[in-house]
Amino acid sequence: MLSASSKYQRMDTILNEKQWRQYLATEAEVKDNVALVAREAGVSVNTIKRGIREISNGDTYAPGSRIRAKGAGPKRIIDTDTTLKKDLEMLLKPKGDPMSLVRWTTLSLANLVEAIGKQGHSMKKSSLHEYLISEGFSLKANKKNIEGVSHPDRDAQFEHIHQTCKTFENKGNPIISVDCKKKELIGNFKNNGREWLPKGQNTVVNVYDFKSLSDGKAVPYGVYDVIKNAGFVNVGVDHDTASFAVESIRRWYQTIGKKLYPKQTELLITSDGGGSNGVKNRLWKKELQQLSNETKLTITVNHLPPATSKWNKIEHRLFSFISINWRAKPLTSLETIIELLNHTTTKEGLTVTAFIDNNTYPTKVKVSDEEMETLNIIRDAFHGEWNYTIKPHGKS
Repeated sequence: MLSASSKYQRMDTILNEKQWRQYLATEAEVKDNVALVAREAGVSVNTIKRGIREISNGDTYAPGSRIRAKGAGPKRIIDTDTTLKKDLEMLLKPKGDPMSLVRWTTLSLANLVEAIGKQGHSMKKSSLHEYLISEGFSLKANKKNIEGVSHPDRDAQFEHIHQTCKTFENKGNPIISVDCKKKELIGNFKNNGREWLPKGQNTVVNVYDFKSLSDGKAVPYGVYDVIKNAGFVNVGVDHDTASFAVESIRRWYQTIGKKLYPKQTELLITSDGGGSNGVKNRLWKKELQQLSNETKLTITVNHLPPATSKWNKIEHRLFSFISINWRAKPLTSLETIIELLNHTTTKEGLTVTAFIDNNTYPTKVKVSDEEMETLNIIRDAFHGEWNYTIKPHGKS
């Protein structure tokens, strides 16, 4: 669908000056908003008001008549100031594909006018706005799209994970996808989304989301059972560290996992490659070794390749539904968070179990080379930094 600004740009190339003014005047009358049409067309309000006066006075354009009064219409400053265009182009520094018809600048009109003023030029914001539109510039906001550089072995790693999952599933071994959800401030703060309420009722929250106004923070670490379509969330109140991540897995296994898989001795964990469960996180591996020793489980870990964290199953099979379930609901207490988590379900049968974790988890815990040497870790031949198995001590 053609946007309003694109429509006006097209009509500007078709109509002469007087027709253009009167066309915009008619548009402003239909929309009952002169300022809106002026903004969308990239002209001054006075231009439209002049068109309105002409129509009211019966001064409409007739073929063969003059477009403007003799001698009227000063030349644009961009045409008379010989260095203005060059200096302005240097300030704009357009971004985007040079082959594209649309470019953009992050400088506001006020900042641009001030900047060219310091270079000895004088230009109004309205004139600058018209020039930018004519040159194909537009205001753009940041758009989240790029996570990072795609690894050349990305597809091969996904195939490796797929095959490993098939092997575990065929043997009846548990497969869990893990990650930490976005931290949440606890208090009467706005939560994104909308919900149905009776007429005249509103959920009133704080104007500001300042940390100082909160009652602490919630750190939800999720464990998603891929085979059983069941979620477990350990809600911490301290830091998202590797110790906290593995404690969350430990709590899942002790409360749910070993009941669902009582005879299984192997566990597969899929996770992204950063944060508390990251590829290079030594404490993550040390804590997994401790968990392996306690449970006698052989733990295999497959990390997603770089720049693919949003492909982790827990993101779209658990976290997305949690966000939907508590949309527009202020997270006023830990108890509220736990209740909302426990009531997260889907038509496909998802269930969620959540607990509060009041433990503290210090940051910056170092793991020495000597400690790493004691780990009973076997790295896969294919990207051993992404794929490895940790066995209980004494088990080969």
